[in-house]
Amino acid sequence: MTTKSLFQPRFRALRALAFGLSIGFAAPVFADNLPDIQRLIRQGQHAQALEKVDQYLASRPKDAQGRFLKGLILTEMNRPADAIGVFTKLSEDYPELPEPYNNLAVLYAQQKQYDKARTALEMAIRTHPSYAIAYENLGDVYAKLASQAYDKALQLDGANATTQNKLALIRDLISTSGKGNVRPPAPTPAPTPVAAAIAPQPKPAAPAPTATVVATTPAASSPAPVVSEPRPAPAQPAPVQDSARDDVAKAIAAWARAWSRKDMKGYFAAYTSDFTSGKGGRKAWEEERQQRIGDRSGNISVTYDEPRITIDGDRATARFRQHYKAPGLNSSSNKTLVFVRTGGKWLIKEENAR
Repeated sequence: MTTKSLFQPRFRALRALAFGLSIGFAAPVFADNLPDIQRLIRQGQHAQALEKVDQYLASRPKDAQGRFLKGLILTEMNRPADAIGVFTKLSEDYPELPEPYNNLAVLYAQQKQYDKARTALEMAIRTHPSYAIAYENLGDVYAKLASQAYDKALQLDGANATTQNKLALIRDLISTSGKGNVRPPAPTPAPTPVAAAIAPQPKPAAPAPTATVVATTPAASSPAPVVSEPRPAPAQPAPVQDSARDDVAKAIAAWARAWSRKDMKGYFAAYTSDFTSGKGGRKAWEEERQQRIGDRSGNISVTYDEPRITIDGDRATARFRQHYKAPGLNSSSNKTLVFVRTGGKWLIKEENAR
């Protein structure tokens, strides 16, 4: 992402982390208060927005959305210490949320406290191993830390050509790759959510086969190659594609339903046996999910918008907007699930959210 200065957070991006606050909420109290606060923020009326969010939180001191908005307002008002206090307390009360940790990292990086930014991002990844933005931000923080270390090395040994080359490479990476800014994800508009146990989506038409040109071996009497007539590339028949999409849609519905019911056996059965989310092995992943889902108090609701499903042989990719609700929390994120067909079942091989 191109930025004017290294690690310069922008409020437009920070605001997008407010758990999907740009969309409506089911509870009337949200509709009456939070959109008004957001409107004031967009209009630059930060003092009024802060007053209104304080009034909102007076009767709902534990509300995650309101507290998150307050942290964003304080950030925009150039009160980083106060914003850090809000996000720190929010992460203590809701340790399962990665977004407060990510925003803490943005604020720490802005103050050039890169070690603290790194620690915050590692916490975000620990709570949400598929949080892609946190991984990217962590890479940016490591790049900055490396730059500082090479600078120090050159202060001690200015003639070290190897260190000079490494420092030049790091600086070039930061200045030209567009990755030098610790950032939250860009905003994504959210359609109307549907229930977890949705019916399979309408079947899209199968893509038209692509024509290819194949050259044959030249005949002995002819110096020029003979070109065959164009013929369609092999493709799965439309009924097979449609049937596979239906099966993947049912697998998504069963996965969301098991999550909502805290049915850990059904939830774990939705994933491949080697699924780890990239951290600590299957056992560690199951223990982490058991703590965040099965051992969590209160009801959980996982719904999603109509998925876009593509099929490639025994592999399928589903993209959709996911909505998660729990006591004091309402969040939305873009979710990508990669399925593989194993033993006649579609199981989740990869999971990414941002």
